[in-house]
Amino acid sequence: MVTATTGALTSTSAGDGTTATIANRILVDFKDALVDYKSTSLDVISMFCENMTTDTGGDIDITVAKPSMAMEEIDEGSTPAYQHTLLRNERINVKEWGLATAVTRRMVEDSRFNEVELALNEAKKAVERHLTKHAIYALMGVYDATLGTGENGEDLDSRSEVQFQTFANNPHGSFYGATPNASGTTRIHDYGDYTAAELAALDPFSGNVGSHYQLSGSSAGRGEIAVADLTKAIEMMSAKGANPDTILVSPSHYKNLLDLADFTTAFSTPGGGAAGDGFAGKVNNFYSGAGASGVIGSIFGMKVVSDAWCPQTRYGIFDTSVKPMAYVERRGVTVEEANPGFGILGSYMSMRYGLKIIRPEAGFICYDTA
Repeated sequence: MVTATTGALTSTSAGDGTTATIANRILVDFKDALVDYKSTSLDVISMFCENMTTDTGGDIDITVAKPSMAMEEIDEGSTPAYQHTLLRNERINVKEWGLATAVTRRMVEDSRFNEVELALNEAKKAVERHLTKHAIYALMGVYDATLGTGENGEDLDSRSEVQFQTFANNPHGSFYGATPNASGTTRIHDYGDYTAAELAALDPFSGNVGSHYQLSGSSAGRGEIAVADLTKAIEMMSAKGANPDTILVSPSHYKNLLDLADFTTAFSTPGGGAAGDGFAGKVNNFYSGAGASGVIGSIFGMKVVSDAWCPQTRYGIFDTSVKPMAYVERRGVTVEEANPGFGILGSYMSMRYGLKIIRPEAGFICYDTA
């Protein structure tokens, strides 16, 4: 977690050349300068979000079609009954986020580096950190007061579907909650050989019936994960038409996975030709593949991705082929000149966007018992 360093950078911060003060910086690669910056190119956005843009302001409504028509046998000369589409609506809350930078003219004159460009480089990285955290917290259902994720001040866990789908309580959306076919719910529907009632009654975890938020069956403490969790999640998701292909874990979960005796039998590394095939292309070396893409292997055909932004107390199984979340960009990152005061150079950076889970069947979250 990065803490904001407030105030303008001044020459009084120069230091003596030996202490690690603000002005005693290391060289940076100017190729990281803010040129044609696209937030949608971030890994977390491209992996989990359907990218959308809009020219209208405020909250955005997205309409999602539900299965609603069926063929029927008709007699000669007769006309089949008229049918119509069935839709549900998802509202995405769009907010504006920004930051400002300021450097005194004297600091610009005395520094060996382009202080304004350095400030913009760090601001760009701050945008990346913010978007990554926001997307992961919304995806994993983690509460954050600033971002507004979670539900009523708490992480998403054993609550009902009725609570989850209430926009005022949960503007970032969720995967299915408990009893997803209860009165007042609108998201679950028949799929394949399963009726909505049968899907809602699925209970492989023996508790929190029908929910895509479940306690892990592990007892490993922080970073709990069990192979049985994965097989149960596969059943819950596949029955609703999803094809789970990605497991997102924290380094703590990864460590506990490697400690499991049964994990090694189901886990594939590049010796089996799986883990080295990262997002950047075919990589035969396991360590370079994991370092470049975060893909540490595969289990039951699903690639396992370890990332430090994943919460230590929960992990997720996702179908990334259909993108569980929507990312709506009202205005991309813009940079404008600011005028903080005499002898000070400043810039404003801001953007407007919204995030929400719109495919409740495309993800499953397991969380720690602690």
